[in-house]
Amino acid sequence: MAQTLTMNTPRPSRARFLVLALLAVGTMINYLDRTVLGIAAPSITRELALNPLWMGVVFSAFSWTYAAAQIPGGVLLDRLGSRITYFGAVSAWSLFTLLHGMAGGLASLLAFRFGLGVSEAPCFPTNSRVVATWFPQQERARATAVYTVGEYLGLACFSPVLYALMVVASWRALFLATGIAGFVFAAVWWWLYREPQDSKTVNPAELAHIAAGGGLVSATGGTLPFSWSQVGRLLSFREIWGACLGQFGGNSTLVFFLTWFPTYLATERHMGWIKIGFFAVMPFFAAAVGVIFGGWLSDKLLQRTGSANIARKLPIIAGLVGASTIIAANFVDSEAAVIAVLCVAFFSQGMTGLGWTLIADIAPRRLMGLTGGIFNFAANLAGVVTPLVIGGILLVTASFQWALAYIAAVALLGALSYIFILGDVRRLELD
Repeated sequence: MAQTLTMNTPRPSRARFLVLALLAVGTMINYLDRTVLGIAAPSITRELALNPLWMGVVFSAFSWTYAAAQIPGGVLLDRLGSRITYFGAVSAWSLFTLLHGMAGGLASLLAFRFGLGVSEAPCFPTNSRVVATWFPQQERARATAVYTVGEYLGLACFSPVLYALMVVASWRALFLATGIAGFVFAAVWWWLYREPQDSKTVNPAELAHIAAGGGLVSATGGTLPFSWSQVGRLLSFREIWGACLGQFGGNSTLVFFLTWFPTYLATERHMGWIKIGFFAVMPFFAAAVGVIFGGWLSDKLLQRTGSANIARKLPIIAGLVGASTIIAANFVDSEAAVIAVLCVAFFSQGMTGLGWTLIADIAPRRLMGLTGGIFNFAANLAGVVTPLVIGGILLVTASFQWALAYIAAVALLGALSYIFILGDVRRLELD
């Protein structure tokens, strides 16, 4: 009889993995759109006559509005849900990406960066909410790793194509190509994405599997009306502060690679465009491996120990300490050694992508969007600060040595935050 019941029990469907593929593609396009400026920067600097400090302002401008829009974006996400929010965000950021190709000077370039920052703000809070909705806890770290790897693989795979396109066409063509790709994805997202309870491709067995692991399959009492007191209440938890400071440290390394890295290779290491197109992809591949490894390690540790503290915090702390090794690039001369150091640092930074898994584990159920918005606001202050600090250092010293020292220092600060401030990884409850 037991054997008959087992044979008649339907296997869980795998609809959640299609959802995960959508998140991975969306994240890849998101990062291509925001970082193609780094590839175009040397050409833009010459054509628009921008000095390093002004270029640092342009790099930073995206994060001004991106960080400022995190809390409003989180509130919007809690109100409208994932499908509508993501579709609107992708459509808007694709438009602003296209407009970058029409920039005629500093003012228009800044305006388009501001618009891109606002429109991309809901992306990662939506990613986190979708993972918490569609995946049980024991699968979330790997799910987060899969969509996060899109940040790095997109740049690793498409950077040579984008460098070649810039050579044969112009830097403006880069923004045209990535903007069109975003509009195509927006249509695909609207067509395919549904919440678990509304999906036609998920079966009851998969819904039960998700629910058994703490996925938010069913309604959980709706969302709470927004008030600033909710922000204050969330900020009263040490877990939120610890996670935010830690992610600021990790994001500082990421922002360097997304903004000043091609310029570093061209001006500090005097590499030509062919070499830059070849060498620039290696750290991004290393980071992609780091993301996957961090997610795999976290879920394995959770299975072995049953401790979310060990499984979530240990890989992130190790990643932040590893990211601080970027300073070693100041003490090597050969191109191969420089790229090796940068690969180690970026591999380690990739492991810090688990911060989004941690937030999915601790956010109050009815404030997933707002909690993700606060977290991403703090994390992306690195996008405001890092380009400006590096631009100022370059203007004063004409060297990246102190810039790499700064990146190493804030990575270590992030590790200390996870060790001493974060506390227990647990679902926060509001009265």
